[in-house]
Amino acid sequence: MTPPRASWSSRLKLDEPRGFAIQVGLVLLLCAAGAFVVGNVGANVARLNLRVGFDFLSRPAGFDIAQALIPYPETSTYLRAFWVALLNSVLLGALSIAGATVLGLAVALLRLARNPLLALIALGYIEAVRNIPLLLQLFFWYFAVLGPLPPPRQSLSLFDVVFLNKRGLALPWPVPEPSFVAFIALLAVGLVAFVLLARAARRKRIASGRSARGIWGAALVALVLPFASTVVTGTPIAWDMPRLGGFNIAGGATVIPEFVAMVIGMTIYGSAFIAELIRGGIASVNRGQTEAGMSLGLSQSRIYATIVIPQVFRAVLPPLTGQYITLFKNSSLAAAIGYPDLMLIFAGTALNQTGQPLEIIGITMASYLLINLAIAAVANVANGRMLRRER
Repeated sequence: MTPPRASWSSRLKLDEPRGFAIQVGLVLLLCAAGAFVVGNVGANVARLNLRVGFDFLSRPAGFDIAQALIPYPETSTYLRAFWVALLNSVLLGALSIAGATVLGLAVALLRLARNPLLALIALGYIEAVRNIPLLLQLFFWYFAVLGPLPPPRQSLSLFDVVFLNKRGLALPWPVPEPSFVAFIALLAVGLVAFVLLARAARRKRIASGRSARGIWGAALVALVLPFASTVVTGTPIAWDMPRLGGFNIAGGATVIPEFVAMVIGMTIYGSAFIAELIRGGIASVNRGQTEAGMSLGLSQSRIYATIVIPQVFRAVLPPLTGQYITLFKNSSLAAAIGYPDLMLIFAGTALNQTGQPLEIIGITMASYLLINLAIAAVANVANGRMLRRER
Protein backbone atom coordinates (compact mmCIF):
# COMPACT_ATOMS: atom_id res chain seq x y z
CA MET A 1 0.00 0.00 0.00
CA THR A 2 1.39 3.39 -1.00
CA PRO A 3 1.85 5.68 2.05
CA PRO A 4 -0.05 9.02 1.92
CA ARG A 5 2.00 11.95 0.64
CA ALA A 6 2.91 14.64 3.14
CA SER A 7 1.42 18.09 2.64
CA TRP A 8 3.53 21.07 1.56
CA SER A 9 3.18 22.70 4.99
CA SER A 10 4.50 19.60 6.74
CA ARG A 11 7.34 19.22 4.23
CA LEU A 12 8.43 22.80 4.84
CA LYS A 13 7.89 22.33 8.60
CA LEU A 14 5.66 25.39 8.72
CA ASP A 15 3.81 23.88 11.66
CA GLU A 16 6.91 24.35 13.83
CA PRO A 17 7.94 27.87 14.96
CA ARG A 18 11.59 27.23 14.13
CA GLY A 19 10.81 25.83 10.68
CA PHE A 20 8.39 28.68 9.96
CA ALA A 21 11.04 31.28 10.90
CA ILE A 22 13.64 29.60 8.66
CA GLN A 23 11.29 29.52 5.66
CA VAL A 24 10.28 33.16 6.12
CA GLY A 25 13.94 34.12 6.41
CA LEU A 26 14.79 32.33 3.19
CA VAL A 27 11.93 34.04 1.34
CA LEU A 28 13.06 37.46 2.58
CA LEU A 29 16.64 36.68 1.57
CA LEU A 30 15.56 35.67 -1.93
CA CYS A 31 13.42 38.80 -2.27
CA ALA A 32 16.35 40.98 -1.18
CA ALA A 33 18.68 39.26 -3.69
CA GLY A 34 16.10 39.68 -6.46
CA ALA A 35 15.57 43.36 -5.62
CA PHE A 36 19.35 43.94 -5.66
CA VAL A 37 19.72 42.31 -9.09
CA VAL A 38 16.75 44.18 -10.57
CA GLY A 39 17.94 47.49 -9.12
CA ASN A 40 21.49 46.97 -10.37
CA VAL A 41 20.29 46.05 -13.86
CA GLY A 42 17.97 49.07 -13.94
CA ALA A 43 20.80 51.39 -12.90
CA ASN A 44 23.10 49.99 -15.59
CA VAL A 45 20.40 50.32 -18.26
CA ALA A 46 19.88 53.97 -17.30
CA ARG A 47 23.63 54.66 -17.15
CA LEU A 48 24.30 53.11 -20.57
CA ASN A 49 21.09 54.59 -22.05
CA LEU A 50 20.00 51.18 -23.40
CA ARG A 51 16.68 50.70 -25.15
CA VAL A 52 14.25 48.31 -23.50
CA GLY A 53 11.10 46.64 -24.76
CA PHE A 54 10.13 44.04 -27.32
CA ASP A 55 9.11 46.35 -30.16
CA PHE A 56 12.33 45.43 -31.99
CA LEU A 57 10.79 42.03 -32.81
CA SER A 58 8.52 43.67 -35.40
CA ARG A 59 11.35 45.60 -37.09
CA PRO A 60 13.00 44.29 -40.31
CA ALA A 61 16.10 42.23 -39.53
CA GLY A 62 17.89 43.06 -42.78
CA PHE A 63 20.26 40.08 -42.83
CA ASP A 64 20.22 36.75 -44.59
CA ILE A 65 20.34 33.29 -42.99
CA ALA A 66 22.23 30.52 -44.75
CA GLN A 67 19.77 27.78 -43.75
CA ALA A 68 16.05 28.32 -43.16
CA LEU A 69 13.41 25.64 -42.74
CA ILE A 70 10.61 28.17 -43.27
CA PRO A 71 10.45 30.98 -45.85
CA TYR A 72 12.68 33.85 -44.83
CA PRO A 73 12.73 36.80 -47.27
CA GLU A 74 15.12 39.68 -46.76
CA THR A 75 12.34 41.92 -45.40
CA SER A 76 11.61 39.50 -42.53
CA THR A 77 11.39 40.77 -38.97
CA TYR A 78 13.57 39.87 -36.01
CA LEU A 79 10.74 37.67 -34.77
CA ARG A 80 10.88 35.69 -38.02
CA ALA A 81 14.66 35.42 -37.67
CA PHE A 82 14.14 34.08 -34.16
CA TRP A 83 11.81 31.33 -35.39
CA VAL A 84 14.23 30.37 -38.19
CA ALA A 85 17.14 30.15 -35.73
CA LEU A 86 15.05 28.23 -33.20
CA LEU A 87 13.97 25.66 -35.81
CA ASN A 88 17.58 25.25 -36.91
CA SER A 89 18.59 24.52 -33.30
CA VAL A 90 15.72 22.08 -32.81
CA LEU A 91 16.53 20.24 -36.05
CA LEU A 92 20.19 19.99 -35.11
CA GLY A 93 19.38 18.73 -31.60
CA ALA A 94 16.79 16.20 -32.79
CA LEU A 95 19.04 14.68 -35.47
CA SER A 96 22.02 14.56 -33.10
CA ILE A 97 20.02 12.89 -30.33
CA ALA A 98 18.56 10.29 -32.69
CA GLY A 99 21.94 9.58 -34.29
CA ALA A 100 23.77 9.42 -30.95
CA THR A 101 21.21 6.94 -29.59
CA VAL A 102 21.51 4.57 -32.56
CA LEU A 103 25.31 4.83 -32.71
CA GLY A 104 25.61 4.54 -28.92
CA LEU A 105 23.57 1.33 -28.95
CA ALA A 106 25.80 -0.14 -31.65
CA VAL A 107 28.97 0.82 -29.79
CA ALA A 108 27.61 -0.63 -26.53
CA LEU A 109 26.90 -3.96 -28.23
CA LEU A 110 30.41 -3.97 -29.71
CA ARG A 111 31.82 -3.16 -26.28
CA LEU A 112 30.16 -6.33 -24.94
CA ALA A 113 31.07 -8.48 -27.94
CA ARG A 114 32.81 -11.78 -27.31
CA ASN A 115 35.42 -10.89 -29.91
CA PRO A 116 38.15 -9.13 -27.87
CA LEU A 117 39.33 -7.06 -30.85
CA LEU A 118 35.86 -5.58 -31.42
CA ALA A 119 35.49 -4.90 -27.71
CA LEU A 120 38.89 -3.20 -27.64
CA ILE A 121 38.03 -1.03 -30.66
CA ALA A 122 34.77 0.03 -28.99
CA LEU A 123 36.61 0.82 -25.76
CA GLY A 124 39.17 2.91 -27.64
CA TYR A 125 36.39 4.79 -29.45
CA ILE A 126 34.60 5.60 -26.19
CA GLU A 127 37.71 6.73 -24.36
CA ALA A 128 39.01 8.82 -27.27
CA VAL A 129 35.72 10.59 -27.93
CA ARG A 130 34.81 11.22 -24.30
CA ASN A 131 38.15 12.77 -23.42
CA ILE A 132 38.41 15.25 -26.28
CA PRO A 133 36.43 18.50 -25.89
CA LEU A 134 33.40 18.74 -28.12
CA LEU A 135 34.44 22.14 -29.47
CA LEU A 136 37.75 20.68 -30.64
CA GLN A 137 35.95 17.80 -32.31
CA LEU A 138 33.66 20.25 -34.13
CA PHE A 139 36.72 22.15 -35.39
CA PHE A 140 38.19 18.86 -36.58
CA TRP A 141 35.12 17.89 -38.61
CA TYR A 142 34.58 21.38 -40.00
CA PHE A 143 38.10 22.59 -40.76
CA ALA A 144 40.11 19.36 -41.16
CA VAL A 145 37.55 17.03 -42.78
CA LEU A 146 34.97 19.17 -44.60
CA GLY A 147 37.19 22.19 -45.24
CA PRO A 148 39.54 20.53 -47.80
CA LEU A 149 36.66 19.14 -49.87
CA PRO A 150 36.80 19.90 -53.63
CA PRO A 151 34.78 22.67 -55.34
CA PRO A 152 31.38 21.80 -56.87
CA ARG A 153 32.79 20.85 -60.31
CA GLN A 154 34.92 18.13 -58.69
CA SER A 155 32.24 17.02 -56.23
CA LEU A 156 32.42 13.61 -54.60
CA SER A 157 29.47 11.72 -56.04
CA LEU A 158 27.50 8.71 -54.84
CA PHE A 159 25.78 7.13 -57.87
CA ASP A 160 25.17 10.67 -59.23
CA VAL A 161 22.44 11.02 -56.63
CA VAL A 162 24.31 12.52 -53.68
CA PHE A 163 27.08 15.10 -54.10
CA LEU A 164 29.53 16.33 -51.49
CA ASN A 165 31.71 19.40 -51.98
CA LYS A 166 32.98 22.39 -50.01
CA ARG A 167 29.59 24.08 -50.35
CA GLY A 168 27.80 21.24 -48.60
CA LEU A 169 25.94 17.99 -49.14
CA ALA A 170 23.45 17.91 -52.05
CA LEU A 171 20.60 15.43 -51.57
CA PRO A 172 17.42 14.48 -53.49
CA TRP A 173 14.47 16.52 -52.20
CA PRO A 174 10.82 15.34 -52.19
CA VAL A 175 8.30 17.58 -53.97
CA PRO A 176 4.58 16.97 -53.17
CA GLU A 177 2.34 16.21 -56.15
CA PRO A 178 -1.39 17.18 -56.32
CA SER A 179 -2.35 13.74 -54.97
CA PHE A 180 -0.19 14.15 -51.86
CA VAL A 181 -3.03 15.38 -49.61
CA ALA A 182 -5.30 12.47 -50.56
CA PHE A 183 -2.43 10.02 -49.97
CA ILE A 184 -1.74 11.41 -46.49
CA ALA A 185 -5.45 11.34 -45.59
CA LEU A 186 -5.84 7.70 -46.66
CA LEU A 187 -2.59 6.80 -44.92
CA ALA A 188 -3.95 8.31 -41.69
CA VAL A 189 -7.20 6.37 -42.08
CA GLY A 190 -5.22 3.18 -42.68
CA LEU A 191 -3.10 3.74 -39.58
CA VAL A 192 -6.16 4.37 -37.40
CA ALA A 193 -7.74 1.19 -38.75
CA PHE A 194 -4.50 -0.68 -38.07
CA VAL A 195 -4.41 0.49 -34.45
CA LEU A 196 -8.06 -0.46 -33.84
CA LEU A 197 -7.72 -3.90 -35.48
CA ALA A 198 -4.41 -4.56 -33.72
CA ARG A 199 -5.97 -3.79 -30.34
CA ALA A 200 -8.88 -6.11 -31.11
CA ALA A 201 -6.44 -8.86 -32.13
CA ARG A 202 -4.46 -8.35 -28.92
CA ARG A 203 -7.58 -8.63 -26.76
CA LYS A 204 -8.54 -11.80 -28.61
CA ARG A 205 -5.06 -13.26 -28.09
CA ILE A 206 -5.16 -12.49 -24.36
CA ALA A 207 -8.64 -13.98 -23.99
CA SER A 208 -7.98 -17.16 -25.98
CA GLY A 209 -4.29 -17.62 -25.26
CA ARG A 210 -3.68 -18.33 -28.93
CA SER A 211 -1.74 -16.32 -31.44
CA ALA A 212 -4.10 -13.96 -33.28
CA ARG A 213 -3.75 -13.72 -37.04
CA GLY A 214 -5.79 -10.54 -37.16
CA ILE A 215 -2.64 -8.46 -36.82
CA TRP A 216 -1.66 -9.37 -40.37
CA GLY A 217 -5.09 -8.32 -41.63
CA ALA A 218 -4.70 -5.02 -39.76
CA ALA A 219 -1.31 -4.42 -41.39
CA LEU A 220 -2.83 -5.23 -44.79
CA VAL A 221 -5.58 -2.64 -44.23
CA ALA A 222 -3.01 -0.01 -43.34
CA LEU A 223 -1.18 -0.65 -46.63
CA VAL A 224 -4.10 -1.14 -49.02
CA LEU A 225 -5.62 2.35 -48.79
CA PRO A 226 -2.42 4.36 -49.52
CA PHE A 227 -1.47 1.88 -52.27
CA ALA A 228 -4.91 2.22 -53.89
CA SER A 229 -4.54 6.00 -53.75
CA THR A 230 -1.17 5.74 -55.52
CA VAL A 231 -2.64 3.52 -58.27
CA VAL A 232 -5.64 5.77 -58.88
CA THR A 233 -4.20 9.29 -58.54
CA GLY A 234 -0.52 8.67 -59.26
CA THR A 235 2.66 9.02 -57.23
CA PRO A 236 2.14 11.48 -54.34
CA ILE A 237 5.77 12.64 -54.29
CA ALA A 238 8.27 13.49 -57.03
CA TRP A 239 11.98 13.76 -56.36
CA ASP A 240 13.99 16.81 -57.29
CA MET A 241 17.39 15.25 -58.03
CA PRO A 242 20.64 17.22 -57.66
CA ARG A 243 22.73 17.49 -60.82
CA LEU A 244 25.96 19.14 -61.81
CA GLY A 245 25.26 22.23 -63.88
CA GLY A 246 27.94 24.78 -64.72
CA PHE A 247 29.97 25.70 -61.66
CA ASN A 248 27.48 24.54 -59.07
CA ILE A 249 25.03 21.79 -58.16
CA ALA A 250 21.50 22.49 -59.39
CA GLY A 251 18.32 20.94 -58.00
CA GLY A 252 17.79 18.89 -54.86
CA ALA A 253 18.49 20.30 -51.44
CA THR A 254 21.92 21.39 -50.25
CA VAL A 255 22.84 20.99 -46.61
CA ILE A 256 25.45 23.52 -45.58
CA PRO A 257 28.80 22.10 -44.36
CA GLU A 258 28.38 23.73 -40.94
CA PHE A 259 25.26 21.64 -40.36
CA VAL A 260 26.97 18.45 -41.54
CA ALA A 261 29.93 19.08 -39.21
CA MET A 262 27.64 19.78 -36.26
CA VAL A 263 25.51 16.66 -36.75
CA ILE A 264 28.56 14.42 -37.17
CA GLY A 265 30.44 15.93 -34.23
CA MET A 266 27.51 15.93 -31.80
CA THR A 267 26.37 12.46 -32.84
CA ILE A 268 29.78 10.93 -32.26
CA TYR A 269 30.36 12.85 -29.03
CA GLY A 270 26.96 11.94 -27.57
CA SER A 271 27.21 8.31 -28.68
CA ALA A 272 30.29 7.72 -26.49
CA PHE A 273 28.39 8.69 -23.32
CA ILE A 274 25.19 6.93 -24.35
CA ALA A 275 27.14 3.75 -25.14
CA GLU A 276 28.40 3.59 -21.58
CA LEU A 277 24.89 4.16 -20.21
CA ILE A 278 23.49 1.37 -22.37
CA ARG A 279 26.37 -0.94 -21.49
CA GLY A 280 25.59 -0.42 -17.82
CA GLY A 281 21.92 -1.09 -18.51
CA ILE A 282 22.72 -4.34 -20.30
CA ALA A 283 24.92 -5.42 -17.40
CA SER A 284 22.03 -4.76 -14.99
CA VAL A 285 19.74 -7.28 -16.74
CA ASN A 286 19.67 -10.54 -14.85
CA ARG A 287 21.83 -13.08 -16.66
CA GLY A 288 19.25 -15.73 -15.88
CA GLN A 289 16.88 -14.13 -18.38
CA THR A 290 19.48 -14.42 -21.13
CA GLU A 291 20.12 -18.03 -20.22
CA ALA A 292 16.38 -18.70 -20.25
CA GLY A 293 16.20 -17.30 -23.76
CA MET A 294 19.10 -19.51 -24.84
CA SER A 295 17.40 -22.55 -23.32
CA LEU A 296 14.36 -21.77 -25.47
CA GLY A 297 16.54 -21.89 -28.56
CA LEU A 298 16.45 -18.16 -29.28
CA SER A 299 19.32 -16.69 -31.24
CA GLN A 300 21.62 -14.12 -29.65
CA SER A 301 20.12 -11.30 -31.73
CA ARG A 302 16.58 -12.38 -30.80
CA ILE A 303 17.49 -12.47 -27.12
CA TYR A 304 18.84 -8.93 -27.31
CA ALA A 305 15.90 -7.62 -29.35
CA THR A 306 13.08 -9.15 -27.31
CA ILE A 307 14.50 -9.60 -23.80
CA VAL A 308 17.53 -7.44 -23.09
CA ILE A 309 17.10 -4.17 -25.02
CA PRO A 310 13.51 -3.39 -23.83
CA GLN A 311 14.65 -3.73 -20.21
CA VAL A 312 17.79 -1.72 -20.85
CA PHE A 313 15.89 1.38 -21.98
CA ARG A 314 13.63 1.16 -18.92
CA ALA A 315 16.71 1.14 -16.69
CA VAL A 316 18.71 3.87 -18.43
CA LEU A 317 15.92 6.26 -19.43
CA PRO A 318 16.46 8.73 -16.51
CA PRO A 319 20.24 9.16 -17.08
CA LEU A 320 19.63 9.02 -20.84
CA THR A 321 17.28 11.99 -20.51
CA GLY A 322 20.03 13.96 -18.80
CA GLN A 323 22.38 13.09 -21.65
CA TYR A 324 19.81 14.25 -24.22
CA ILE A 325 19.44 17.58 -22.41
CA THR A 326 23.20 18.02 -22.23
CA LEU A 327 23.53 17.20 -25.92
CA PHE A 328 20.90 19.76 -26.88
CA LYS A 329 22.58 22.42 -24.76
CA ASN A 330 25.86 21.60 -26.50
CA SER A 331 24.23 22.59 -29.79
CA SER A 332 24.90 26.20 -28.74
CA LEU A 333 28.54 25.55 -29.71
CA ALA A 334 27.38 25.71 -33.33
CA ALA A 335 28.08 29.43 -33.31
CA ALA A 336 31.81 28.61 -33.15
CA ILE A 337 31.79 27.25 -36.72
CA GLY A 338 29.12 29.58 -38.09
CA TYR A 339 26.03 27.39 -38.12
CA PRO A 340 22.95 29.68 -37.99
CA ASP A 341 21.42 28.45 -34.76
CA LEU A 342 19.76 30.37 -31.95
CA MET A 343 23.04 31.52 -30.43
CA LEU A 344 24.57 32.80 -33.66
CA ILE A 345 21.52 34.39 -35.26
CA PHE A 346 19.47 35.70 -32.36
CA ALA A 347 21.93 36.04 -29.45
CA GLY A 348 24.66 37.10 -31.90
CA THR A 349 23.65 39.01 -35.02
CA ALA A 350 20.28 40.27 -33.74
CA LEU A 351 21.82 41.34 -30.44
CA ASN A 352 24.61 43.28 -32.12
CA GLN A 353 22.17 45.06 -34.44
CA THR A 354 19.48 45.97 -31.90
CA GLY A 355 21.64 46.58 -28.84
CA GLN A 356 18.99 45.10 -26.53
CA PRO A 357 20.83 42.39 -24.58
CA LEU A 358 18.30 42.00 -21.77
CA GLU A 359 15.41 41.03 -24.00
CA ILE A 360 17.40 38.92 -26.48
CA ILE A 361 19.42 36.99 -23.90
CA GLY A 362 16.27 36.50 -21.86
CA ILE A 363 14.34 35.10 -24.85
CA THR A 364 17.29 32.86 -25.77
CA MET A 365 17.64 31.49 -22.24
CA ALA A 366 13.88 30.92 -21.99
CA SER A 367 13.92 29.05 -25.32
CA TYR A 368 16.62 26.63 -24.22
CA LEU A 369 14.89 26.20 -20.85
CA LEU A 370 11.49 25.39 -22.39
CA ILE A 371 12.92 22.94 -24.93
CA ASN A 372 14.89 21.08 -22.27
CA LEU A 373 11.88 21.00 -19.96
CA ALA A 374 9.87 19.55 -22.85
CA ILE A 375 12.50 16.83 -23.37
CA ALA A 376 12.40 16.00 -19.66
CA ALA A 377 8.59 15.97 -19.65
CA VAL A 378 8.39 13.56 -22.59
CA ALA A 379 10.95 11.29 -20.94
CA ASN A 380 9.07 11.40 -17.63
CA VAL A 381 5.83 10.42 -19.36
CA ALA A 382 7.57 7.52 -21.13
CA ASN A 383 9.21 6.46 -17.87
CA GLY A 384 5.88 6.57 -16.06
CA ARG A 385 4.22 4.39 -18.70
CA MET A 386 7.03 1.85 -18.45
CA LEU A 387 6.73 1.73 -14.66
CA ARG A 388 2.97 1.17 -14.86
CA ARG A 389 3.53 -1.71 -17.30
CA GLU A 390 6.02 -3.27 -14.90
CA ARG A 391 3.47 -3.12 -12.05
